[in-house]
Amino acid sequence: MLDIKDITYRIAGRTLFEQASLSIPSGHHVGLVGPNGTGKSTLFKLIAKELELDGGEISMMSNTQMGMVRQDIPDDDTPLIDVVLAADTERASLLAELETPIDVERMSDIYMRLADINAYEAPSQAAIILSGLGFSTEQQSQPISDFSGGWKMRVALAAALFRKPNMLLLDEPTNHLDFEAIVWLENYLKSYEHSFIIISHDRETLNKVVTHIAHLDQLKLTLYTGNYDQFENAHAQKRLGHQALFEKQQAHKNRMMAFVDRFGAKASKAKQAQSRLRAIERMDMVDALIAERATSFKFPQPEKISSPIITIDGADVGYEPGKPILRNINLGLSSDDRVALLGANGNGKSTLVKLISDNLSAMVGDVHRSGKLRIGYFAQHQSDELDEHSTPYEAMRAAIGDIAETKCRALLGQFGFDKGKSDTKIMKLSGGEKARLLFCMMSHDAPHIMLLDEPTNHLDIDARQALIEALNGYEGCVILVSHDPHLVEAVAERLYLVKDGGVSAYDGDLQAYRGLIMEQRRQERADARKNKKAKQADPVEISPPAAAKGDPKKAAKLEAQLEKLLQQKTDLEAALSAPETLADEPLLQKILADYAAVEKQVDELETAWIEAQT
Repeated sequence: MLDIKDITYRIAGRTLFEQASLSIPSGHHVGLVGPNGTGKSTLFKLIAKELELDGGEISMMSNTQMGMVRQDIPDDDTPLIDVVLAADTERASLLAELETPIDVERMSDIYMRLADINAYEAPSQAAIILSGLGFSTEQQSQPISDFSGGWKMRVALAAALFRKPNMLLLDEPTNHLDFEAIVWLENYLKSYEHSFIIISHDRETLNKVVTHIAHLDQLKLTLYTGNYDQFENAHAQKRLGHQALFEKQQAHKNRMMAFVDRFGAKASKAKQAQSRLRAIERMDMVDALIAERATSFKFPQPEKISSPIITIDGADVGYEPGKPILRNINLGLSSDDRVALLGANGNGKSTLVKLISDNLSAMVGDVHRSGKLRIGYFAQHQSDELDEHSTPYEAMRAAIGDIAETKCRALLGQFGFDKGKSDTKIMKLSGGEKARLLFCMMSHDAPHIMLLDEPTNHLDIDARQALIEALNGYEGCVILVSHDPHLVEAVAERLYLVKDGGVSAYDGDLQAYRGLIMEQRRQERADARKNKKAKQADPVEISPPAAAKGDPKKAAKLEAQLEKLLQQKTDLEAALSAPETLADEPLLQKILADYAAVEKQVDELETAWIEAQT
């Protein structure tokens, strides 16, 4: 479907691709990975013909319909549902043509084509996608101008998905989504019938939705079979093999050069020396591996203070008098707590963080903080507030006051900023580098508690791992708001659910929470189907509904089958990571096919089990 052949592209004197090639057949779900700044988003623009190649060729099959998440979303009175519907340009143009004077034959052709493309089901399909991405029925009728930039990006994503192109390009689609919307998107993409390429730094999303990984590394593209974890294993093995071959070749070359150096001047050995020189020239030498820059940093350690460091008793909090977002909050935090906040966007997670950080006062109730408490606060939009014309060194001096230059630069050095990078204008830093600067500014005084509101939005996979290691090495209290499940599972020890105006401890794990979300989605779909049937029925013939009795025997039988399937799924996941599987392509393909079949059966059985319960 997509063929990238020997492409070269340079920008501002810097080469991003050099004779790079990649072929993606129809139906492949591909994750495009590589460090920040290597050219992943640029590749999307090259595929979309928004940029011109310096060499090579990118071609697609003649019937390819390409879709991307557009940045040029309108900002007017157009309702959300109409913005999404307009993405299907063929449907929109056909309906517009029906509004003009046309002959009967053409009108007939238009109606036939509208039927062929299921045009009359389009509003319900658009509504389903918007609902999955977090928009209520009421919001779908509101004008696009009523929504913030992050919510507009959700609309743009909905429009791209609604078109159902057979080549879909998704650049960090989860950045503006909460955990609930990510669960929906992952399930949508897993069953997507066409090809897509997704750029994502969320390894959990990549593990769930892709069948292949395209790795952008050292100006080249390499396609691996499997999800991200399987790619990571295969890539590590490849690097070890590459390094071993390089070292073997270098040792052989050194031995031959030693012979030339020793005997090259002797007439009796001259021919042999020349022969070895020619052999060296003919050797297909591999290059030394370019050392990957390791992203690492560490947070300064606070001195110990007694617990609890914060106590909240019966507090209400909000932004308008008499209209609290959260009510009756009761929460105690110890000096070594590791807490993650769960809940859909808009339920009040950031509001709770602002209350804890003292950026928002309680309307009623009490909030007691230790007198010695220092708080570090990372807000997801803080990078937009940095002065882009200053340098990291200047930003640090402005944030922490008059300290010695050596101490300031030492603090920056702990977060990967050498003197050159410290004196670079902030406008030239990557999103990940800006995030590390904010981490440095936030933690310079060794806070006892760090409040992190979506800290990974601009971090690549390696930087996210570095953050995990830094947080696990930090001895203070951590409060996380994050849609990155890998970060939450690796750092948090307690979960709190922020929902329906309250805050409560959640006893399950993230997998249980994911299951809860999926069950709620199924129930919503079931309710929607019931409401639709009720509206279509003749009101005169409607009789009072019988009490739901369920089928306990059937439910128990289905639950037993489900347990067996889940065990099969666990066994297959273990088999996929085994070295012998990664080394055997046919075996890998078979296990991947078995895994997909088992996943499908699990989804079907879960639906049947829920129906048998009611």
